Parts: sequence; structure tokens; C-alpha cells
Amino acid sequence: MPSPAIAASRIAMQEVTRNYAFAAQNRDRVSRFVLEDAPLPGIGPWKEIVKNPLLWHFRFGGPDMERLVAGRERIYLDRFWNEFSATPAKFSEEARVHYAKLYAQPGAIHAGFAQFAAFDQDAIDDKAFLAEGKLTMPVLAVGGEKSFGPAMAAVMRYAAENVTEGVVPNSGHWVMVEQPEATVKLIRGLLDPSGG
Repeated sequence: MPSPAIAASRIAMQEVTRNYAFAAQNRDRVSRFVLEDAPLPGIGPWKEIVKNPLLWHFRFGGPDMERLVAGRERIYLDRFWNEFSATPAKFSEEARVHYAKLYAQPGAIHAGFAQFAAFDQDAIDDKAFLAEGKLTMPVLAVGGEKSFGPAMAAVMRYAAENVTEGVVPNSGHWVMVEQPEATVKLIRGLLDPSGG
């Protein structure tokens, strides 16, 4: 059985913008906010971030691209696990096979591409939320040392007043897969500052 942490990392990446939107729209209900290794579309140096050649997949989508990947889901996914991690071996063969099969299901790769296609609208929405004011609750901006690292906090300081930087050592983008204990420790530090 693949590690639940792999699924958690994928979900975390997909949910960053929606979670920011929720926090921005429900400031009275959100007491703390954590985001992991995925800058907010439209916030801070977003236009520069998307120019990074490693992030070509942000603009890779549509029916032609779906046909190019069809039957080659494993090649496509291996690229993320290998290039965006500090230690590709953290992704077991069993997990890779499992997720490649999931992405080969009808509609799955389309949905995967759609999350990136939504970034343009997310950027518009995020700018509108920011126009209402910065978040005031404590925010932990977690980045993998070999990925966004301290840039996560730098980006979030554009959108929040009380930002703590959290860098996960010896990790790439997949912080919950590569260094789950260190990541949980950082998050617990914000959620339960007393250490209990």
C-alpha cells in the first residue's frame, strides 16, 4: 500500500489556493493557517515564479497534451517525483505504480491538468482577496529546503501579517513524503505552540 503521505502531499498542493480563499473569506473562523511548498497564484512574485522552466507543467494541458500523456502517465509522474524531490528513492516503486494506475483512469489526467489551468482564475481571485486586506491569523509557510524553501514565507508576507517561516531540511517539494516527522513537527509548533 502506498504511503498516505504521498496522497497528502498531492492534496496539499491542490488545496493551497482553495485554503487561502477559505481563510481570506472566513477570517473569523480560521485561527491558524499552514501552507506547504506551493506559492499562491497572483501573490507576490508569481509572474516570476511561473517563468521557472521546471514549472512548465503549469501551462501544459488541453486535449493534445492529454493524448500525449495517455498511456505514459508513469513517465509524466516520474518526472515530478524525480525532479521535485531531494531524494527520489523516497517514492517507492509500489507507490509509483499505484498512482500511475490512478492517473490512467478515465478523466484523471484531465483533472490533473485542470488544477494548473485554474491558476489564471486563482490569481485573479487571490488578488481580490488580498485587496480586502492581509490575513491577520498566524501563518506557517512551509517550504522544502531543495524546493521553495524560505521563498514560501517571502511570498506569504505579501498576503499575511503574521508569517512564520518553516523550511523542511533535506526535502524537495514533497515534504510529507520526504520528511514527514520534520514537517509534522513544524506544523504542530504552530497548531499547538505549548508543545502539548
